[in-house]
Amino acid sequence: MKRWYLYPFSIGFHLVTALRNTMYNWGIFKSTSFRTPVINVGNLSVGGSGKSPMVMYLAEFLSKYYRTGVLSRGYGRISKGYGITNYDSNFKTVGDEAMQLFERFKNRFVIGVSEERVPGAKKMIEDMDLDVLILDDAYQHRKIKPGFNILMTDYNDPYFKDFVLPAGDLRESRKGMRRAQIIMVSKCPDDLTDEKKQYYISRIKPQHDQHVFFSSIGYDENVFSKDKSLPDNNLAYYDILLITGIANPKPLLNHLAKFSQRVKHLKFKDHHNFSDQDIKNILNEYKKLGEYKLILTTEKDYVRLKTFDYLRDLVYYWPINVNIDRKEEFNELILNYVQKKR
Repeated sequence: MKRWYLYPFSIGFHLVTALRNTMYNWGIFKSTSFRTPVINVGNLSVGGSGKSPMVMYLAEFLSKYYRTGVLSRGYGRISKGYGITNYDSNFKTVGDEAMQLFERFKNRFVIGVSEERVPGAKKMIEDMDLDVLILDDAYQHRKIKPGFNILMTDYNDPYFKDFVLPAGDLRESRKGMRRAQIIMVSKCPDDLTDEKKQYYISRIKPQHDQHVFFSSIGYDENVFSKDKSLPDNNLAYYDILLITGIANPKPLLNHLAKFSQRVKHLKFKDHHNFSDQDIKNILNEYKKLGEYKLILTTEKDYVRLKTFDYLRDLVYYWPINVNIDRKEEFNELILNYVQKKR
């Protein structure tokens, strides 16, 4: 949603961010690069654009061939500094995104957190003997210079239709797309036509060395609780209380509508830190539902909600994955970069 009345302030924000980027581009501000391959997944806008599923995909894919690490800032945690996610970690110590990765993949790859990306990356690469490092959401963190940038943009809210803050939602101008090697249009509909793809490519206007890909969100055929699973087609038999604390729950709502129309949605802000009062409200809403009922949430929200004793046995989560069009070509570009850099 655009806020035209704030456009004069966007001019000032644009000038500040443009000057900052120029200082980095000219080498006036220091940007640290690494001999180890570093891949960054980021975006130009605030809010969700599908970064987390892409990071999961890359980490799972690359860990088949290389010792792989993922570094995020650990947004929402109460701790500070550098840390590695392990079996003693929780969302309060490492953040919900790092915890979500660990819950799904355990020790398949290394998951670290550090609000200071440069020292965090250095320590993680050296201490963990990494072959490749994936940065989560560091596109505007110019102090570190990735060798490969993947820029995510939401199909339903692409950056080329947006404006810089505060009138729009862009963290920097659209010209920031030039730093990317791959531009990934995320959350595309399953029936996306070639004509629509060409329209997006024409609006993106990639440079000769940039590649544009399209991806969609894929949902698991089952939802999961602490010790149970339920086929998605069985959701039709339940009254569902949907709890979301993510930036854009619309894709999940649209997918859930294919299975059930008996849905009550409680929406919280992204990375919401659920309070005891929130849990009481959730339980009160749950009691209002029919005889057959369940609480459903996202995989990221589940790592926070399951810490409450009253909810642990009631909550199911719905795992997601990313489906990439021309996946083999995408994988080849990633592997070629890592092999060449190493």
